[in-house]
Amino acid sequence: MRPSRLDPLFAPATVLPGVGPRVGALVARVVGSDGEEALVRDVLFHLPSGLVDRRHRPPLYEMPPSGPVTVEGMVERIEKPRGADSPWRIVLSDGNATIQIVYFKAQPDWLKKLFPLGKRLVVSGDVEWFDMRPQIRHPDYVLPVERAEEMPALEPVYRMTAGLSPKVLRRAIMAGLERLPELPEWLSSDLLAQRGWPAFTTALNDVHRPASPQSFGPSGLAWQRLAFDELVASQLALAIVRGSVSRGRGTAWKAAGKLREKIEAALPFELTVSQRQALAEIAGDLAGERRMLRLLQGDVGSGKTIVALIAMAGVVEAGGQAALMAPTELLARQHFATIAPLAEAAGIVPVLLTGGDRAAGRGETLARIADGTAKIVVGTHALFQAGVEFHRLGLAVVDEQHRFGVHQRLALSSKGMAPDTLVMTATPIPRTLVLSYFGDMEISRLTEKPAGRQSIDTRASPLGRIDEVIAHLGKAIDAGGKAYWVCPLVGESEKTDLAAAEERFADLSARFGARVGLVHGRMKPAEKDAVMEKFRAGDVVILVSTTVIEVGVDVPDATIIVIEHAERFGLAQLHQLRGRVGRGKDRSSCLLLYRAPLGETAKARLEIMRQTEDGFRIAEEDLRLRGEGDLLGTRQSGMPGFRIALPEVHGELLEVARDEAKLALTRDPDFKSERAEALRLLLYLFGRDEAVRLMRAG
Repeated sequence: MRPSRLDPLFAPATVLPGVGPRVGALVARVVGSDGEEALVRDVLFHLPSGLVDRRHRPPLYEMPPSGPVTVEGMVERIEKPRGADSPWRIVLSDGNATIQIVYFKAQPDWLKKLFPLGKRLVVSGDVEWFDMRPQIRHPDYVLPVERAEEMPALEPVYRMTAGLSPKVLRRAIMAGLERLPELPEWLSSDLLAQRGWPAFTTALNDVHRPASPQSFGPSGLAWQRLAFDELVASQLALAIVRGSVSRGRGTAWKAAGKLREKIEAALPFELTVSQRQALAEIAGDLAGERRMLRLLQGDVGSGKTIVALIAMAGVVEAGGQAALMAPTELLARQHFATIAPLAEAAGIVPVLLTGGDRAAGRGETLARIADGTAKIVVGTHALFQAGVEFHRLGLAVVDEQHRFGVHQRLALSSKGMAPDTLVMTATPIPRTLVLSYFGDMEISRLTEKPAGRQSIDTRASPLGRIDEVIAHLGKAIDAGGKAYWVCPLVGESEKTDLAAAEERFADLSARFGARVGLVHGRMKPAEKDAVMEKFRAGDVVILVSTTVIEVGVDVPDATIIVIEHAERFGLAQLHQLRGRVGRGKDRSSCLLLYRAPLGETAKARLEIMRQTEDGFRIAEEDLRLRGEGDLLGTRQSGMPGFRIALPEVHGELLEVARDEAKLALTRDPDFKSERAEALRLLLYLFGRDEAVRLMRAG
């Protein structure tokens, strides 16, 4: 049970003033509660993205060229619009000069009430110059002089969503701060003294009510404190699950390697050095009596699935079952298609279990899993839901693919499932992020491509040369080639001029006819599968697609990929997309089409793509260029699974957080002290509930 003192923070955000059901849905979207109802805690953890300094109060005759200003003056007159597209203009005077306050399409009665003639007002907003005169369009604040203190001198700015007013969000945050309960300190006093960090509740107040621009932002003491709290919660949860896994005795799966020999004999290539090294590390874990928790980290095309299959075959040979879980049905089917013929060569018939299975066939599959005749099971997250019973599950392979992290691993342990666990990720992750996200795991890295794979020729070209690109593509297709053409959108949008996949499909179809196919995220799985099958078979030779092909699509004879508006993609995503080609023995090419002129960051991204195919170097550069961008793709800011901690600012705190978590567990392994109670509050606050249950379980 969550401690009652946290109830004010775990109340729904709709208890806050101005947040009804409709606004609550908008708030949930902006505070990132993943489709769930937003809580007061979520609102408070939505930290500012910028700061407006309203302390600058120049006289009206010294208006700057632009930027935020706060002015004081008397309402001299109100000028009506001169036409349908003209604005209302309110003239403010301080006796020496004037400034115009401009509103488009405003209600006359509302304006006259807000700007009474002869009234002295304080107005704050962004100044600009029009027709040689300063003006403020739609100001942020208009207040009588006697109420000027209601306007914050330093006002944080927050990431927003359409339909949500900044004032409504700020009011909700301020009300949330008033609900903060008194909480015991969970950090050690010597660390607090050394770093100069405030208490948790003080830090939250300071972040949302900054005292100065110098103390504001991720490098300020208040934000540092909150980031460290989040890192400690994560590291503590990782240490607890690690301890739980280590305490739980596993099964020693010792295989003679006969099934592995048969699988290797069926492979069209030799295993790489790093594949063999990873398999040795996994076999060592499986043969031991402590349960395995290992991350298999490899770049696109490095052969993770083969390593997973051989590991699963070892457990099957030793008398157990193995399951491979993928995050989407498309990916599960892709894995099954890769694994099935190799497994069958070793005498193992795998089964596939997804949400789209028909009832009759599903019942038979569940029965085979339950009685143990299904030795290898491939499926989606449904594999670990109610109704799926394994006879003797020895190894769970989780295809992480950006979506399966610490929370799910904790949930798996807390449900009493005790298989050895191998997590695969195709995203090369910088060391800092590996520490934060997979700190509870041993790590194996695949650093080479399978033998016979050639490098990909990567080039960049402006969109103005698209006709030449299509002409060259036609020649390649006529010579027997297959190509992907990736666009960032489906359908036109008023807010962007990006070429849409549907429009590009129409353009290419006009030239190449029925040999062009289209795949996007709005299609039903069966429709996508049908188009992909035509692409594999060669009936479709140009596949126009959105980023749904980013992961899990394997067509070895596709040798060309064109990525349109490449400047709009992050480096990690460009690298994943490029990985769709170069999967066979023929030389492949990647063309990055961009809209000129390029900004410095976009130019650097495309240059790195041209220079290297090393996913780990690309990941490091992506982290450097994007700063707080999340390389794992689940969130738009912060480290993966984190709301507050930013890798480029708080990365050095990770080691300190690990030490703090280890120290707490070393001093009180049974979680009986007052400090342990405080740490339980910390885990609940940052959503590590599963770890609390493991703490209780001892």
